Amino acid sequence: MRFMVMVKATADSEAGVMPTEELLAAMGRYNEELVEAGVMLAGEGLQPSSKGARVRFSGSQRTVIDGPFMETKELVAGFWIFQVASLEECIEWVKRCPNPMPGDSDIEIRQIFEAEDFGAEFTPELREQEERIRARISIEN
Repeated sequence: MRFMVMVKATADSEAGVMPTEELLAAMGRYNEELVEAGVMLAGEGLQPSSKGARVRFSGSQRTVIDGPFMETKELVAGFWIFQVASLEECIEWVKRCPNPMPGDSDIEIRQIFEAEDFGAEFTPELREQEERIRARISIEN
C-alpha cells in the first residue's frame, strides 16, 4: 500500500522561516532510516504558498488564483510517499518523525489509489495507458 504523508503548513512555514540545522540533520537521519527500510519512495519540502498558484475549475472556465492562501492549516508544507503494508505501519513510521515545525504541527496520512480501487470503470485499455505513462515517467526521471 502506498500513502502520501503530508506535513501541514504553519504560520512560520508560510512566512518562509527555514528549518534549523538541527532539524535538517534530524530529518536527514529519519529519511535515511526510511530509505534503508524500503519505506520511502519520495519526499520533498514545499515553498510557501506565496510562491504558488491555484487553478479553479468551473465548467469550461479556468481561473488562476495567485498565492498566498489564507487558510494555513489547510496547506501542505512538505510530503513523503511511503510504501508499507498498512495504515497502522504508516502511522508507526510517522510517529518516529522528528517534529517538522518549531511548535505544534500535524502530519496527515492519506492512502493513494491503486488501479484495482477503480473497479470495472478502469478498463483494460485505460490500465494499459496508465502503465505506459508510468513507464515513461520512470525512464524520463
